Amino acid sequence: MSDENLLTRREFTLQSALAILSAATITITGCGDDDSPTGPSGSGDKTGSVSANHSHEAVIAAARLTAGLAISLDIRGQATHPHTVELTAAEVTSIGTGATVSKTSTTDSGHNHTVTFN
Repeated sequence: MSDENLLTRREFTLQSALAILSAATITITGCGDDDSPTGPSGSGDKTGSVSANHSHEAVIAAARLTAGLAISLDIRGQATHPHTVELTAAEVTSIGTGATVSKTSTTDSGHNHTVTFN
């Protein structure tokens, strides 16, 4: 076995540390994304059920639930027209705790939707 293939103790320690750090980076960056436009990522986001749905998506990010503030939720999703659902701070807090909350969206393109959370 030639000496050119052997690592010094220092090189071995450095390579080991880099391997451990790269694994930690993968673990950290592998967490769910709160901004997912296709629905919850398992990170505490809440997805509402949209009545008479045709590609609308109603998702409240976990950070917004935690903040507990009133929000104006755009439920356009993949639809060709917008709708908005207005939620009070009390309703956002209720949704965050698992209570059922139903709201009617704005009327756009001649119709509206009922969005039910939980």
